[in-house]
Amino acid sequence: MSSALLFVGLAAAAFVGFNVGGSSTGVAWGPAVGAGVTKKTTAAALMSVFVLLGGWTVGRNVVETLGSGIVAPSAFTLEASIVVLAFIGLGMAVANGYGVPISTSMTAVGAIAGLGIATHTLDWAVLGEIVVWWLVAPVAGFWCGAVVGRYLYVRLQRAVAIEQSDGALVVLDRSGALPVPALGPGTTPREVASTALVVVVACYMSFSAGASNVANAVAPLVGGGLLDPGPAVVLAAAAIGVGAFTIARRTMASVGSELTDLPLLAAMVVTVVAATITTAASWLGIPISLALSTVMTIVGLGWGRASRTATAADLARGDVEGGVSVSAVAVGADDGVSEIGGAPDDDLGDAAALFDSSTVARFVSFWILGPSAATVLSYLAFSALPVAGTP
Repeated sequence: MSSALLFVGLAAAAFVGFNVGGSSTGVAWGPAVGAGVTKKTTAAALMSVFVLLGGWTVGRNVVETLGSGIVAPSAFTLEASIVVLAFIGLGMAVANGYGVPISTSMTAVGAIAGLGIATHTLDWAVLGEIVVWWLVAPVAGFWCGAVVGRYLYVRLQRAVAIEQSDGALVVLDRSGALPVPALGPGTTPREVASTALVVVVACYMSFSAGASNVANAVAPLVGGGLLDPGPAVVLAAAAIGVGAFTIARRTMASVGSELTDLPLLAAMVVTVVAATITTAASWLGIPISLALSTVMTIVGLGWGRASRTATAADLARGDVEGGVSVSAVAVGADDGVSEIGGAPDDDLGDAAALFDSSTVARFVSFWILGPSAATVLSYLAFSALPVAGTP
């Protein structure tokens, strides 16, 4: 094995991990950053730690699926692994350039599937199982968000009453012999507790991102026996961390501000639902899209909040007076929101203010184009280049 070629393979894996960091950090921390809970630099640091933890534990199952489940491991020669990683990395780099949190897992599966089709080693049953999860996950995210938004959100908001004060959350009290942490001006204990809870939930989502996405950077190298799982996870996590501190700043702003203006409670609901779906799938070894689950949970939460003015029968008939505006996700519990089936509110606001449909369309377009292009280009490349192994 050429050491120079192996270095290229490792560099390709690092390049993919770098772009994973740019995409997944935006999905995991965009809601918290958009809600003003934490700074982008702090989010990147926490993302790096929990990605490593998720990849080292649950993520090994996904590495096994991508490295030996979709195609025969013998297909992953060093040259073939480099080509697959190049398609994954370039596709993600283009999406990150547009500030879109592309589905890393879907792009990786597409590139590997193209290799399998070209070499006649693709396991269609495994691919079919993965695709079923791809369809179920965003639907589950939407309806979980919708149910919470329609039936539970108002009660949760009244019970939790998460509000942010101006100024620092915690300051150093230097009045004594030693500086000690103290609540900032106007900060309440409830605000500190609720903010800490949002950060914990975002860390959970970072864990789920590592569980799902570490494999996308290194599975071809592990599948071909070119790299052991342990060092591979560390390499991917380090590269993701670099991406989190650099190119992720744009995707965090994209998810946190362009898609919807999430208050703290909404950010917490979104991260819990999306991270749970992703972690459960990763535990089963399914490479799942964290981006799809997250964005569709946001959409479902807003839809559920706005649909409170209609009864279940009205929704079934599509008879919703004035339409449904997902901008209701930011309406407070005491802002006069109607009970289920009550009179329509005038306070739901303009949908464009908190939900940009063109942004969602841009996201969905890249989710479809990314893996499709990766599959086609990978197939054409491996059909023309005799670099893949034989069964």
